Order: sequence, then structure tokens, then C-alpha cells
Amino acid sequence: MAPPPTSLVFTVRRCKPELVAPAKPTPHEFKQLSDIDDQEGLRFQIPFIQFYKYDPSMQGRDPVKVIREALAQTLVFYYPFAGRLREGPGRKLVVECTGEGMLFIEADADVTLEEFGNALQPPFPCLEELLFDVPGSGGVLNCPLLLIQVTRLKCGGFILALRLSHTMSDASGLVQFMMTVGDFARGARSPSILPVWQRYLLNARDPPRVTCEHRAYDEVADAKGSINIPLENMAHRSFFFGPTEVSALRRFVPHHLSQCSMFELLTACLWRCRTIAIQPDRNEEVHILCLVNARPKFNRLLPIGYYGNSFAISAAVTTTQKLCENSLGYALELVKKAKNDVTKEYMQSLADLMVIRGRPYFTMVRSYVVSDVTRAGFREVDFGWGKAAYGGLAKAGAGSFPGVSFYIPSKNGLGEDGIIVPIYLPTPAMERFVKELDGLLRDKTIVSSL
Repeated sequence: MAPPPTSLVFTVRRCKPELVAPAKPTPHEFKQLSDIDDQEGLRFQIPFIQFYKYDPSMQGRDPVKVIREALAQTLVFYYPFAGRLREGPGRKLVVECTGEGMLFIEADADVTLEEFGNALQPPFPCLEELLFDVPGSGGVLNCPLLLIQVTRLKCGGFILALRLSHTMSDASGLVQFMMTVGDFARGARSPSILPVWQRYLLNARDPPRVTCEHRAYDEVADAKGSINIPLENMAHRSFFFGPTEVSALRRFVPHHLSQCSMFELLTACLWRCRTIAIQPDRNEEVHILCLVNARPKFNRLLPIGYYGNSFAISAAVTTTQKLCENSLGYALELVKKAKNDVTKEYMQSLADLMVIRGRPYFTMVRSYVVSDVTRAGFREVDFGWGKAAYGGLAKAGAGSFPGVSFYIPSKNGLGEDGIIVPIYLPTPAMERFVKELDGLLRDKTIVSSL
């Protein structure tokens, strides 16, 4: 498991935020988002962070200047990112391609990359200094759609932190954008993959008709205020799952499920441990919400270069008692079914549901949301200084909802490849979660006290 959070403190000196506009004139037009893009649950800004080591071959080149110029070139092709979101009839979101630009911050920090430790993982110290929240920029409508801060480090390395309006892109779409920035930063004359808008491909049918069950959008009353826990009363930790940890968990998998994926195994395990830790009433329903990549379901109908949101949220629902008193295999069966529920028809039905129900939020009451970004490619983004030492989500949570974890490829302090999972929990629940998970990893049977 990951060590407790670091206490590293340092100072960041920032220049005044500026707008980076496309390097050439771009069309002034209005582009609709898809009915998957503009659901309520994606109307927030999501933070990412990339760490880069010093590279002697780049001596004399300034990452701030290189990346700022590459962004301006990239925005010529991805010009909607230089625009602003507007809301139309039926709460439909539209990008007005104004060419105003995205926010950019130049900064320097009196710290080296080595001081962050061998295992780079959330929570990152002084994140609010590495990704400054420019006043008035954090909304959804009429705000910049991207904010990027490049912070030079004392060692010659640098940190690129960014904040994305999630309605515009998912992790894969963002990485495609960042790869293009990398292309230009390394001297390319055009993107290796041309962007494709075509958001109509994930719009509702006419007339819309819901043909599948979408438990992720159940309307659930929050009688106990379980989703309004102040973040200052929360613990934020990351947990590492490498070959040793995954092998330990697989010992609890029944034979008929032995071919389960790592995503399914981790999700079942974390859902069960987390539910035991937060101690809901025995008969209350609990939800696991899985973000499932829908691109493979479309048989190439979503073209290469499409950078909109292309995932579905699928849910498994059971009671606290059934989840915690049954074996891990019970949770694993539920997770596998939720993941397999996502088909092309499911995705179409989901777009229809958004239109019929006014673009609802996913249910947050007694819900745990997991998103696998291990294949998105954040660590592969290269601006000329090589691949990122860490690349991916900057923290757990989504907007104001802390109950979201991401599966992020990373290395532990020994250099082993694995997956980092950041988790937010109330402090007493985090202690119970650590005890429960540690019992599984050490093969000590812990009986739920629920």
C-alpha cells in the first residue's frame, strides 16, 4: 500500500495569468456538444498533472516558452478549446468558437523533482500552488475551457498541471490534444492525428426512447446527508496495486471467475472494502458506478480523432448486507455484469435518457465511482523532455463529489509498474478501509462488523 501523504512544503512564484489564442485565425462558429458530453455529472473542471525530469539534451530550452508556443499552434486545429460554453434551450451546451484562448500560467518553484519522493502519487503537496485557481475561471459557462500552468523546478525538470472542462473531452480526448501539443513542441508541422468533432454521433435519437436500465441515474433521497461531507474532514490517500498485491487479491476469486480483468478485480475489492469502511445501514442500497469506454462498442463508427466524451456510466446495485457478508466473488459478479451491460444500444439509450430527463446527475448517494485511465496514455505525452515521470489525475473526486477514484498507471518506490488508486474518505472511515484492505492483502480474514 502507499505511504501516508508527504509533508513537503515549497514556494511557487507565478506570473500573471495570460490567454493563449490560436496562432492563426480560426472560424467563429457554434458547435453543439453531444448528449453524452453535456450531462450534469460532467459539468465541472477536472485537474491533471504531469511531472517531467531534467533532460541534459534540452539544455537551454525553456519548457514554458516551448509549451506556450506549441499550445498556440495546437489550438489552430482544436479551436473549440479556445472558445467558451453557452447554454441553449433544453440545457443544451454549445461551444461558441470565439478564439479568445485558453488560460496559461508561467511559474517557478524552489523545489526539485527528487524532493517529491520516489513514488509520485496523489495527493500532491501544494497542488493549489501548482494549479492556481484563477478567480472567475472555474465555472462551466462563459469560462476558459482549459487552464495550464507550467512550473519550472530547481533541478531543471518541470511540472505541467492543467484543468479541463470535462464536458469537452474524456481522458482519451485530452491525451489526444496533449499529444498534439507534444508533436508541435518537438518540431512537427502538423498533428499526427487530426481532430474530429462530429459530436452528433452520440446524440439522442428522434424521438428519444430509453430501451435499457440505467441504475446509475436513479433518484435516491439522501436522508442522512451522506454526500455533503466537508473536504477538511476527509482523508486523501493513494493505494498502489502491483503484481504482488493483485496476486494476493486473486486468491479470493472463485474458479469460475478466474479470467476476470484487473479492473473488475480491483473494483469489486475496493467497493466492498469501502462499503465496510463507511458503515451504511445493513438494508440500504449501495451503488458501484463504472465508467466504461464505449468506443469498442461502436465498431469504428466513432472515427479516429474523435475527442469527445465516449464512455457510459453503468451501475451495480445491492444492499450493504449482501455486499459485505458475501464473498468477494459476489461483488465481482455484479461488477462484471455492470461492465458488460454497456453496448452500442446502451449508449444510445443513455443519450436518449439525457434528453428525456433533462440531463440528470448520476446518483451520488451511497455511490462509489471508478474510472480506469490506465490506457489513456498520459505518461506517453512528450514535449521534448521525454515521457512523464507521472501523468494523470491530480487527485481523487470529481468536482464537489469526493466519492470518485481513478486507476492511474504508476510505479512504486521500488520501480515496479502497477496502478495507483487515490481515495477520499472521512478520516475514521479511512482507518477502517486501510485495515480491511490490509487484511485482504496479507490474507487475514476480516469479518465485517456491520
